[in-house]
Amino acid sequence: MHSRIVHNQGVQMNRYFERLWQLLAQDSGSDVNEQHGRGGDVGAGMNPALARVTDEVYRTLPVVWLLGKTGAGKSSLVRALTGLSAAQVGNGFEPCTRTAYMFDFPPALPLMRFLDTRGLGEAGYDPAEDLHACDRRSHVLLVVARLDDPVQADVAAAVAAVCKRRPATPIIVVHNGADLVPEDQARFRVRQQSQQSFETAAGKPLPWVETSLADEDAADDRNGVDQLVTLLDDVTPDVALLLAREERRGAERNAFAACRAEVLWYASAAGASDVAPVVGAVTVPTLQAAMLRALGKRYDVSWTRARMTEFTLALGAGVAFRYGASYGVRQLSKLIPVYGQTAGAAAAGAVSFAATYALGRAAAMYLFRTQHGEAIDNEELRALYTDALRRARRERD
Repeated sequence: MHSRIVHNQGVQMNRYFERLWQLLAQDSGSDVNEQHGRGGDVGAGMNPALARVTDEVYRTLPVVWLLGKTGAGKSSLVRALTGLSAAQVGNGFEPCTRTAYMFDFPPALPLMRFLDTRGLGEAGYDPAEDLHACDRRSHVLLVVARLDDPVQADVAAAVAAVCKRRPATPIIVVHNGADLVPEDQARFRVRQQSQQSFETAAGKPLPWVETSLADEDAADDRNGVDQLVTLLDDVTPDVALLLAREERRGAERNAFAACRAEVLWYASAAGASDVAPVVGAVTVPTLQAAMLRALGKRYDVSWTRARMTEFTLALGAGVAFRYGASYGVRQLSKLIPVYGQTAGAAAAGAVSFAATYALGRAAAMYLFRTQHGEAIDNEELRALYTDALRRARRERD
């Protein structure tokens, strides 16, 4: 409860959280959510270090390439994965070649990119330009085929071309329109035919899912989509973490769902700071403070020293104090003794990502309880932090 701060004036934050509080108190204008806009300069108006990190995040977005004939259901798949409306998805795609389009998600602070090649199967369409442009950018290829359309030779040829150029390209086949072929045996036969065609083209077995993408009016219908996210987790865990639908039992979880993507963006930026030409030990606290500031605005709760101290105490000595025990050490991985192994840039980035996400998740619960005048359950907060840390760490390993 808030009264505990009054009775613990002698208790102080450790150096790391003291630094976070100092950055929060500065209100340095590093809230990227207010300064980023589509079509504008990414990172415009930020301090140079944060601008470089923001550029790095945008430059290294994981890319999901959608390959299929016109009408296969690619836009419907994007809608089902993102939870956006058909209009938002339709208006979000922007051209990157004459017939290929890209869509950054979430639109405000992008964490991933969809690529859609349009024209396969249409008269006069030459996929060479699109294949050359897209296969260099993509991290995973989703081959989308309608179950009521067994003619997939053009798509299979495109798959073969991709695998010839980049044999290691991860590929997942999405057999869409299960509701269009209601008879089980008929659906099995056409799925097997298309699947065999794609596997022959790829020269290897391919994982697949069967989806029935409902109309927008039934947007909660995720037939096959959750299974697809599980498959994505094997090849692009960052994307899977973003697209996964968390259990939303309770008002607090619902509230966090609205800002989860923003927390993930700050986590990604923190992870990128160990790769970008900046000093992570300086940039990561700045990003975390910016995240806490943004969350405070979302929950309409102002951070004060008393609240920051209460939050630190609620996290407990086992988390908060060890979290920043080595603040000042330039290697960020040493700032978190739980994962105190010596790490290279990639491992340090993974630690930065996980720690920032967990901090944001715990802060969101703290701010929600504060907003509603509810007592802070320290054990609940610590368990939530630990769970978020483990989950994010697992996704980045």
